[in-house]
Amino acid sequence: MKINNFLELKDFQKIIVENEKIELDDALLARIDASFQFLKEFSKNKVIYGVNTGFGPMAQFKINDEDKHQLQYNLIRSHSSGIGNPLPPQEVKACMLARLNTLSLGNSGVHQSVVDLLKELINRNITPLIFEHGGVGASGDLVQLAHLALVLIGEGEVFYKGERKSTKEVFEIERLKPIQVEIREGLALMNGTSVMSGIGIVNAYKANQLTEISIQLSCAINEIVQAYDDHLSKALNGTKKHYGQQKIAEKMRAHLSDSQLIRKREDHLYTHFEEQETVFKDKVQEYYSLRCVPQILGPVLDTLEYTEKVLENEINSANDNPIINVEDQHVYHGGNFHGDYISLEMDKLKLVVTKLTMLAERQLNYLLNSKINEILPPFVNLGKLGFNFGMQGVQFTATSTTAESQMLSNSMYVHSIPNNNDNQDIVSMGTNAAVICRKVIENAFEVLTIEAITIVQAIEYLGFQDKVSSSTKKLYDEIRKIIPAFSDDMVMYPYLEEVKKYLKTM
Repeated sequence: MKINNFLELKDFQKIIVENEKIELDDALLARIDASFQFLKEFSKNKVIYGVNTGFGPMAQFKINDEDKHQLQYNLIRSHSSGIGNPLPPQEVKACMLARLNTLSLGNSGVHQSVVDLLKELINRNITPLIFEHGGVGASGDLVQLAHLALVLIGEGEVFYKGERKSTKEVFEIERLKPIQVEIREGLALMNGTSVMSGIGIVNAYKANQLTEISIQLSCAINEIVQAYDDHLSKALNGTKKHYGQQKIAEKMRAHLSDSQLIRKREDHLYTHFEEQETVFKDKVQEYYSLRCVPQILGPVLDTLEYTEKVLENEINSANDNPIINVEDQHVYHGGNFHGDYISLEMDKLKLVVTKLTMLAERQLNYLLNSKINEILPPFVNLGKLGFNFGMQGVQFTATSTTAESQMLSNSMYVHSIPNNNDNQDIVSMGTNAAVICRKVIENAFEVLTIEAITIVQAIEYLGFQDKVSSSTKKLYDEIRKIIPAFSDDMVMYPYLEEVKKYLKTM
């Protein structure tokens, strides 16, 4: 794929998930060189932040010409101070691509060697060691991006072919040369929102998967209880003017189009009403977790689509400081590195993913509680009641995991703590928000895994394998390849891991 100007999220998917190689367009390289040459000349007799001044609250200190390059190295090394778990390589690769793209806009004054080396690292799947903890998301992801910059100058550590190795060793193997810092490569690499954006892009991709899985499982449960179809109808959902709700209902109708189990209300309650009945045999309406799926997942879909728009805007924006404008022949000082846009979206995304998880947990409880569903044995137990346990054990896991996500859904966006001698007196906490959002997403996969296995067991008990929709039948068949129908109690955790892996490939 040739990188020139605007990257869409689907481009990230091709590069990050499908490992498509990238090339740099000639126009992009010309733009970078023009920005570099302009800044080199423009900064000779002017005070430019981070070029001939100190950083942050020490910007009032002038830096001598002979110390300007060392200043950039000092910045990178001093801020390579992250701690905690390493970010997954897929997220780091997304961060690198986001940084490459923003530096390529020609507003950063970096040397071409920076994007050339970033391109090589991306194409060869060499990902810097970047830690979860360190950034407050105000002057961008300063600490996390310092670890990226550290690798570009040939220091620090990387993940290479599944192993954590020194950058120096890997560069020797791959015959790569570190960049030589020129005017402001240290600051340009570190001032920006590329880490929170990179994690955010991976989060959005996985949240899309979760939404589709939740729709499919919700459809399957409606089949299991032989629900009426009017709560999915275009007529009903069209009376509420929300795109997400209407789209979810449309997707559910598509999933259930060839189901033999979904019923028409007019074929039952509208035409076979007996006046002498005082207690109806058929449920007049289903529980909310079955009937209100479009209204619950609709906001999830709407939020996700807006989040993707914000992410796309951010990765295609200049988000460092100062901003180099060749056209105006000027250098502008400001705060484009501030991560509030991403922080807020990560908070919103984890909130709706938690709600999706809560929906799955309630649907699971519906299937496991025989007094509620009135069609399945307790805990969908295909063995001997009282002697075997069915899905009883895994419900505890689903419940505790959902509770953790509910707690994690508290906002990071409003948890600013001033730091940096109060220079950064209000911050975004964007990277923290993105990392916590990732945890909530991972939790959702775990709860949906337990729900999916329970649904398959329920289909087995009812003998509905040949009556469910083709969409549900495919899900049933794929999960049955992983975990057989069981009546005797089994150790479940290996099956949970395998089904979770399967859901992540859907």
